[in-house]
Amino acid sequence: MAKQKIVIKVEMSCDKCRWKAMRLVATTGGASSVTLAGDGKDQLVVVGNGVNFIKLIAALRKKVGHATLVTVGEVKEEEKPEPATAAVVEY
Repeated sequence: MAKQKIVIKVEMSCDKCRWKAMRLVATTGGASSVTLAGDGKDQLVVVGNGVNFIKLIAALRKKVGHATLVTVGEVKEEEKPEPATAAVVEY
């Protein structure tokens, strides 16, 4: 199973609410990283393997406030281009 990237918009007005939401998401099974995003730091970006986003949103609505699912997708691995090697030609 591939890693998922889930973006959830949560109504968080203070730092205490942000901390509470991040702690709740971090203790969820399968979540490997949680970050804040958005202009007003009102979006949680969760990356993990096998995260149940329906239960996650229900828990956020119950404990923190209104939560809306923005996107769910697979994490795309960045392909690093191979460094060009210099060829030395002797005459």
